[in-house]
Amino acid sequence: MSSNKVIHAIYNDDDALMHAVHQTRSAHHHIEEVYTPFPVHGLDKAMGLAPTRLAICAFIYGCIGLSVATTMMNYIMISDWPQDIGGKPSFSYIQNMPAFVPVMFEMTVFFAAHLMVITFYMRSKLWPFKQAENPDVRTTDDHFLMEVAVHGDESEMVKFFEGTGAVEVKVIEKH
Repeated sequence: MSSNKVIHAIYNDDDALMHAVHQTRSAHHHIEEVYTPFPVHGLDKAMGLAPTRLAICAFIYGCIGLSVATTMMNYIMISDWPQDIGGKPSFSYIQNMPAFVPVMFEMTVFFAAHLMVITFYMRSKLWPFKQAENPDVRTTDDHFLMEVAVHGDESEMVKFFEGTGAVEVKVIEKH
């Protein structure tokens, strides 16, 4: 029997939320989502979430930026339009590399930063003009909400979450 009911336990302190997450996990309840008005340090580990792979993407995007910068500078400054700037030879990329290092660095950072933002928005499904999905508007101000799937006795679960320090506990029918 699968229920599509969830419990919304609302907390007004991030320390109380962290303690409640630990209690909830040790009681083997499944936490669907936690909504917070600001990032709570250690919440991802407390919830048992897998580490993010965004850093791997950043490295790959930085390598793409470095490659684009190297190819671009080799084509522009060596192949297409070699110029004598300050007596530097324009015969090979390697001879001019010290002058190209700032451009390579900036393009690496530019590609990594911009492509990471795009990846984050796509992965999070945050499209332009998307409606907010937070279940309680207070989670954008000063409250924290933990959404937990209902299994077993509903009234016992409500009592459990009231005992974790929640200021409000509601049972909601999920669509």
